[in-house]
Amino acid sequence: MRKYSNNSPEAGARVVALALMADGAIDRSEILLLERQNVVGRLGLDDEQFDSIYYEYCTDMLASANRSASGLLELDEHRITALLDEISDPGLQKKLMRIMLEIVNADHRLTAGEASLIALALERWGIDLCGMTESSSPRHCPPMKTPIYRGSTACNSEGSHHVATG
Repeated sequence: MRKYSNNSPEAGARVVALALMADGAIDRSEILLLERQNVVGRLGLDDEQFDSIYYEYCTDMLASANRSASGLLELDEHRITALLDEISDPGLQKKLMRIMLEIVNADHRLTAGEASLIALALERWGIDLCGMTESSSPRHCPPMKTPIYRGSTACNSEGSHHVATG
């Protein structure tokens, strides 16, 4: 995977691309969400720049991902954390987490790959989902901290995360 400057619009766009492909494909509801929520503009990019970063992400995936038995391309936890680690600014992390939650909720169905990606990003960035104050946080969260533990439904039995991306 190519490297982008930490906290750059390009690094943020690649995290968005990762979320878009976490269930193996982009669907119409996710595209509409990008447009309706002005996600590309919120990242500080125009459509052409985002499309270029997305294309580069797909190209990198073809070169570095593992192919599962079902034919999907999967990034291992090491590669996913490397992408997430390019975002170190806590404000940007929360902004991207909100965007990622909007994306995975766009089709009203959460796949294992999407859950795994969200769990890993929350863990890596030290974000408490219930502490987020924007509309994308769950309304059912209790006032106490609710950490995600290895072995939860968002992780496999070895505690590693795999995201299907194509």
